[in-house]
Order: sequence, then structure tokens, then C-alpha cells
Amino acid sequence: MEATNAKGVNMIGLHGMPGVGKTTLAKEVGKHAREQKLFDKVVMFTMSQNPNIRTIQDKVAEMFGLNFHTNTEEGRAEELFRSMQRVNKILVIVDDLWEEFKMESIGIPFGDEHEGCKILLTTRRQQNCTKMNCKEIQLGILSKDEAWVLFRDKAGLEDDCSTLNDVAKEVAVQCKGLPLAIVVVAKGLKGESLNGWRDANQRFKDSTHLYDEEVLGGVLEPLKLSYDYLKKGINQMAGNHIQMCFLLCSLFPEDEEIDIVVLITCGIGVGLFPNVYSIEEKRKKFVEALKKLQKSGLLLESGYAGTIRMHDVIRDFAHWLTSTGENRFMVKDTLKEWPHMDESYTAIALWNCSSIIKIFPDKVEFSKLKTLFLEGEGKWNRDDFLVVFEEMKALQVLLLKRVSFSLKGFPSLPNLKTLWCFSCMLKNLPSLTNMRSLEILALIGTKIDGINEELLKLSTLKYLRLSGVVQNVPLPPQPNLVSRHIISEYFYYSRTDEGINFPPGLVSRLTSLQELHVIPKNNLNLLELKSLSCLTALSLTLSTYQIPLEDFVLPKLQRYAIVVGEKYSSNREAFIRRLDIQDFSSSLSAFNNLFCNVEELNLRNVGGQKNIVPSIDEMGVNELTSLHLESCNDLEFLIDTKNDQGSTVAFSTLVELNIESMVSLKGLCYGVSPTRFLQNLKRVIIRDCKELQVIFQIDKLSERMKCQTPFSQI
Repeated sequence: MEATNAKGVNMIGLHGMPGVGKTTLAKEVGKHAREQKLFDKVVMFTMSQNPNIRTIQDKVAEMFGLNFHTNTEEGRAEELFRSMQRVNKILVIVDDLWEEFKMESIGIPFGDEHEGCKILLTTRRQQNCTKMNCKEIQLGILSKDEAWVLFRDKAGLEDDCSTLNDVAKEVAVQCKGLPLAIVVVAKGLKGESLNGWRDANQRFKDSTHLYDEEVLGGVLEPLKLSYDYLKKGINQMAGNHIQMCFLLCSLFPEDEEIDIVVLITCGIGVGLFPNVYSIEEKRKKFVEALKKLQKSGLLLESGYAGTIRMHDVIRDFAHWLTSTGENRFMVKDTLKEWPHMDESYTAIALWNCSSIIKIFPDKVEFSKLKTLFLEGEGKWNRDDFLVVFEEMKALQVLLLKRVSFSLKGFPSLPNLKTLWCFSCMLKNLPSLTNMRSLEILALIGTKIDGINEELLKLSTLKYLRLSGVVQNVPLPPQPNLVSRHIISEYFYYSRTDEGINFPPGLVSRLTSLQELHVIPKNNLNLLELKSLSCLTALSLTLSTYQIPLEDFVLPKLQRYAIVVGEKYSSNREAFIRRLDIQDFSSSLSAFNNLFCNVEELNLRNVGGQKNIVPSIDEMGVNELTSLHLESCNDLEFLIDTKNDQGSTVAFSTLVELNIESMVSLKGLCYGVSPTRFLQNLKRVIIRDCKELQVIFQIDKLSERMKCQTPFSQI
């Protein structure tokens, strides 16, 4: 902290070996700076080996409330530069810098351009600090005593267990003072018996001391121990699947916020957890596995819901594990020339592939390849790899990003279970039905040429997700507008605003579907879904005319996110039970079966209801945790208990309550407050409710409620 406040110092370089705690310390500096208000703005971003300048610019701009007006990196940098100059004191934390970098290319002013802007960077390489004229701070390993204090804390050891502690101290020494290794090993052994600790200590002593000093330093053996311990206490198959879940995470780009849904569906594709049938049950198994990996320190929590992260050192370790053996992986974060290929690979992940390279080398049979992740540059238009797919008979998972190609003539891929397409352009989508084993199909931000009855041939399809998908209408070729060297049928398409148009009755005949997520506008009718008896998860965006008058019942539905009358606000599928209804004045009876267990309810400009309970749900919406009401002009109270006999329990789980612009709202409860009414409420926002006179009327509480100290958590 002293360095960040020192005069004449505008850039501090924190360097040290992998796993020594550079990122953790940098985050603590940022947290302290915010809490103590030492700077007007504190922003942190990760550079990694292949920094995405536009993504970094977006993140920094968001912190400064800047909306870019130019599209080029240079123009955006200039806008950001001017915006940051208007802020007096700024701390910019640049994590994981791999080589010398000019901050001006992002748009960050410092030095003579902005003396109040301080930059703290972390790097493994001391020479980066020297080249960038930093005030250098080396972060070394912990002393023996410091290491033991950290180890004991993470392992949950008590001082009165002297024999166990003696063994644990020997294990702690093997972590060589590296905080990452200490945390991972201590968490992995937490709760073990004395014999378990002795076994771990002996494993360290018996190890062959293999190191990759440049990449992994001294953390290899501690990480290997924790990886092996994932199998301890469970059957071998379950242990193997948890380990494979960990290895699959290493296929994603460095510093990626890994989407758990993508990870789970890829894991299902390669056959993990085969002893449970439904996707929902497999999801639970994966969530348990991810929790175990997090508790073991091998995965990190992310700042975004529904995602997890892998530390770059842990990722390097996973790549070391998969460099030999039964599961051989090849992962390249950027690709401008083709690497050495090996026919024994079981998984290949190629990110940011240059369009100038040939997609795959000739005469390589990928007979063992089960997983392929491939990202182009956005302008990729490749038919040349279709031939190569013919040699991928074992392929089970295919993830494509920013590529354009035709599925016409695409090999059948008899074992393919999972197909994800992000920001792709697909021609001849019906040809996809050659893949008769396909269970999971997800098209995200992808352009297609329509959906027809051919989709019914995918009789094994269990999961269908269409998010941000655009159907296109062919236009006549215009060769004068495009170089003839890149002329392609893919680019002669015009976007339509009709959303996804399913042939009538098509979805109702996909009877194997367990999850359906259709985020864009569509022409589905809710009653079509009644025949989907296996459906457990549903995400839909609907217009008001698509809502039936009768209640629709999906007996196995466990998660849903249904949006009526407005644009879906998230590209993520349903993780909870959520209803968003806007501009709706008809009967809400179609949702009766959902109101009883909805967790998040948002009503905007919904008429015809004087209260939530009992008008919408007689049972008291007792699974509801979040309620947002806006411009529902007929609503007078949340609950009416005047005709109640005192047995009602209502709003007992509600945590967040947001009420805005409710012209008729008079109060929250009409009558005596029911049992456990708002007992978990923590956050309340009420705006522009002119008729509201009383929010909480203590003398109208039931005797039981008075004894419970109501609203104590607000």
C-alpha cells in the first residue's frame, strides 16, 4: 500500500513464482483501497498470455460509466483515455502479465499523462517489471512458521492433536512455502484420520520429484497429491469422473469464466456419471463434483453466477497430467501455425485459430478423439475440415465458436452426443439429423437457415437450447461487393425479426426432451409442451397471445424461466424457478401450477389482480424469495387475510421486495398478518406508491408473529 501512495511512483510490479499468492495479494490491495477510499476508482483485469484488448476495454469502460462511440481498438482507447483523465485518483490492477505491454493501447493514462493514475501489475517474470520501469516488489515463499499457520488454518487442525499435527507439519513442509500448494493440500486432507495423514506424508516421500520449473515450480507434487485424493472415500468410477470433470475444465481458455452448463453438457457427452438417466440428476452429480473440486482448492469461485474458474497454475498442472497417459489433451490458446499432431489425443481445444492456417494436417487419423473445441476468427468459412471429421468416428463432444460452414455432406459422427455452436453461421441445418446419437444441441448467437420437420429424426435429443439464434432469408449473390476469393453462400443472408419459427406441433413430438431453452422470440404454444412428459427444465420467451386460457401442467418440471411480453433479460438458462410477466391484462390461470413454487416473480403492468395471496396463489407463495412489482395498477395489497381462519402461512421465504409505481397500493397486508409473514425479508425498495400509508403495522400482527420479532433482518 505504501508503494501505491508513494510520490513519483506510477507503476508497481509485483513478481514471484507461480502459486506464491500474487493475485490474492493484489485483490487484497484493491479491496483495502476501496474500503479506505484511497482512490476514486479501483479497477482490476487479467491480461493472461493472449489478452483480448476489446474485452479489457469493455471492463474498464464499465467501471467509468463509459459507452464507446467508436468501434476500433484505437478509437476506443482514445475515448477511455479521455474519460480516465477526468478522474482524479485511480488504481489499475493488471493481473497475470506475461510480457511487456503498452497500457496506452488499452487507453490507460499514467505518468506525465495522469499522475493520479497508479498501476499495480502482477507477473511471474521479473524482467517484465524491469522493462516497464516498475517499482519492483518480489513476493517470496512463506517461512516455515508462516506456512504452518496457513496450513493449520485451511486444514482445520486443533492444537490439542499433537501426534496428528506432527505428521501434518511434515506434509506442510513438502508444500515448499507456496500458498497455492498449501491451500490445495490442506483442503484436500481436511477431516482425514491420523492414518490418512500418514498415508499422504508417505506418498510425498515416495514421489519421484518431477518438476517443470518454468511452468509449475514446486507445486507439482502437492497438486498431484490433491488430485489423487479426489478418489479417496468413494468408488473408483465416481472418483474417475470427478477427475475427468477437473480435466475438462482445463480445455477452456486461460482465465475463462467457465459456464457450468457448457461444462456439464460436455461431461454428459463424454459419458460421465452414466448410472443416472436424467440430465437433472446428472447435473446434481456434476454440481457435487464441482463443489468437491472447489473444496479441494482445484477450482475457484467466479464473480459471475453459473460459472467457475481455474487458476492458471492449476490449469498448467492439468495440462501436465494430460500430456501423457490414457487421457491425452492438446490445448492451444492461440494458433497461427499448426503444432505437432498425435493420433492418440482424446481431447483437442484450439482457441483463436488464425484463418490463414490449414484446419487440420493431412493423413492424421483421430480415431481416439472424443472431444473437440474449435474457435475461429469470426471470418472463418471452412468446408475443408469436413473431410477430416470423417476420421473422427469416436467424437462425442463438438464445441464450435465463430466458424461458418455447411452441414450438407457433414459426416454422420455416429457417437456424437453433444454439439455446441457459439456465434457460428450454419448452412443446411436439417443435415444435422445425420447425427442419430445426438442428445444435446445448443445454438448460441448462431445464424441458421430455418428449422423443419427433419429435426424429428433426432429421436435421442434430450436437451435443446436456442439462444440469440437468428433465422436468415437467402438473398441473391452480390459478387461485386465481396472479393471472389471469399465469396460464399453463407454471407448472403438477411436477418429477420420473426424469431424462431417451429413447424406446428414439431416440439410436442420431440418426446425425449428433458430440457428446452428457447430464448429468442418464437411461435410456441405452451399447450404444445404437455406431451413432453420428461421435461424437467424450461426457458421460454413468449408473447401475450401465446398464453393459453387454461393451466398447463408439466409434472416433472423442476426449473423454469418463463418471460411473457418482454425481451428475455439473460442468455443463461433457468437455474431457479422464475416468472417475468409484463403488459398482461388477461387471466393468469395458465400459470397456476407455477405460482405455487415460483422463486422469483416479476410483474410489470399486470392488471386484474387486487392481491397476490389469495388471488394469484391461495397457498401463500411460500417458496418465493424475490418479488418485483411495477405499475400493477389494480393491486392493493400483497395479501388479504380478512376471510382467513388464521391458518395461512404466506411470504415466509421472501428475501427481496421491490415495489414501484403502484398507484392503488394501500399496504402489504389487509387484515392480520399471517404466520411467518416476511420473516426472512432483508431488502425492501418502495418507490412512487402515493396511496401507501402503512408498510408494517405492528398492532395488526398475529400474536405468534409478535413473539417472532418480525422484520429483524431488514
